[in-house]
Amino acid sequence: MSITTIDGLMLKEMFLSGAALLDKNRQTVDALNVFPVPDGDTGTNMSQTILSAVKELGSRSFSGAGDVAAAAAKGALKGARGNSGVILSQILRGFSKALDGADNMDAALLTKALRLGADTAYKAVMKPKEGTILTVIRVIAEEVERESARTDDLGALTGVILEQGDAILRRTPEMLPVLKQAGVVDSGGKGLMVFFAGFRAALVGEPIDTPATDAVTAPRPLPGDYVDDHSKLEEITFAYCTEFIVSHPRPDMKDSEVARLRKRLERIGDCVVVVGDLEIVKVHVHTNEPGKALQMALELGELDNIKIDNMLEEFRERQAEREKQAAEAAAAEPNKPFGIVAVALGEGISSIFRDLGVDRVVDGGQTMNPSTEDLLEAVESIRADEVFVLPNNSNIILAAQQAAELADRKVWVVPTKSVPMGISAAVAFMGDVSGEENFEAMQEAASRVHTASITYAVRDTNFDGYDIHEGDVMGLIDNKLSCVGSGIEEVTKNVLAEMVTDESELITMFYGQDVQASAAEALQGELQAQYSACDITLYEGGQPLYYYVISVE
Repeated sequence: MSITTIDGLMLKEMFLSGAALLDKNRQTVDALNVFPVPDGDTGTNMSQTILSAVKELGSRSFSGAGDVAAAAAKGALKGARGNSGVILSQILRGFSKALDGADNMDAALLTKALRLGADTAYKAVMKPKEGTILTVIRVIAEEVERESARTDDLGALTGVILEQGDAILRRTPEMLPVLKQAGVVDSGGKGLMVFFAGFRAALVGEPIDTPATDAVTAPRPLPGDYVDDHSKLEEITFAYCTEFIVSHPRPDMKDSEVARLRKRLERIGDCVVVVGDLEIVKVHVHTNEPGKALQMALELGELDNIKIDNMLEEFRERQAEREKQAAEAAAAEPNKPFGIVAVALGEGISSIFRDLGVDRVVDGGQTMNPSTEDLLEAVESIRADEVFVLPNNSNIILAAQQAAELADRKVWVVPTKSVPMGISAAVAFMGDVSGEENFEAMQEAASRVHTASITYAVRDTNFDGYDIHEGDVMGLIDNKLSCVGSGIEEVTKNVLAEMVTDESELITMFYGQDVQASAAEALQGELQAQYSACDITLYEGGQPLYYYVISVE
């Protein structure tokens, strides 16, 4: 019977069948892996890549062949591993481009899909090497183009894929001496042909026959032996994994009835696999109505090897086991003496605190103060007997003190009013002295720091004798308004002129997200020339609202 079109459900079935066979044969493909390096992972990489496509295909239902191809390409791209996996993902990407917007795939679209798949894969490789998977997909595309001029039968054209693909695969040792020396064909090309074998088997209902083009004997499972790893499911919409075989079909059963069963199962579940021939049909479905699935299949004949798993129960058992293991691990791990929580805003500043050994950095700042609950959660997330909290803002000190009262351990709130004060306090921390000694040392270190903040006015106002207009640049010293101007560099220089004394030794500058690195570096150079007795260090703080946060010590 001639097959001239493939709908979305059938194309999805073909992808799933190809993925299942590739996964079953991944070790066979691994054993061929000698190029470009003999690392034995081509089959595994290709299998994990295509199983990522399977995961994407199982995430929702699809209306047409174009949607199915796009989902497979997206999943493969996200899960692409190794050179072979990346090339496979690019083949699927080109395939999906050809089917964009199509409800069904005919001979012309299959031919276009293979051609774009080959072209996209070649473009993805900087220096394409013949004798690899690239050669196999290119020759397949060329041969299918030639044959499609004579027939529109997709069964015949997918037969050309296997026949011509296997023929060029056997010739790969002639193109790559390393393959000939090892006595194997190209592993990536072999993996592609295994996928295409499963791909075609789902379409025509023929048993899979993987040509013996290498010295390794490949297992030959049914194309419907779906690799169904329930432990990887993040959400369970359909609770019952239902599998069975129609082992003795009715003598008058037709291929159209098998296709109809597949479509009916798609309406009551997902992850549907219905493959086989007129002698045996393999069925797999996730559904909330397993009885209905069995009843539908009984119309085709006798059922055998029935297996129904409750995935919700499996999920609960796995979750309970994970929680038990986490609790046991936590109980086994002893508390360390001290931990530190710091409040910061901006990835650069947060990174500095982490580098200084801070256990938890809580997002917060002048306009986003963390709550007592936020700080309490951070404190209690640290496995430590005593915890130091660096609020780094005068508006957060009270919340930190409240969190300390509610905590289940000793909490020391160091009253740091700025990020530079918090950094100095963190630097002063010593792990081999008592909590009280650390608290005093950290307070003393923070008190030596004077902080300047360069920001802007958000509205017109008159404050502390200054007539301020929206957009004006303001300089604050230790949270008190010091000067107002129109230029960032001008205000920064005026503030430092007021702060730096003959005793000053260190100036640390953190530039915010609205300042270009080049501008900050230029300003640092000017200030270094002006204050040659001081060491001036510049960091990317990434903080919003503040052009610069500067400390002088």
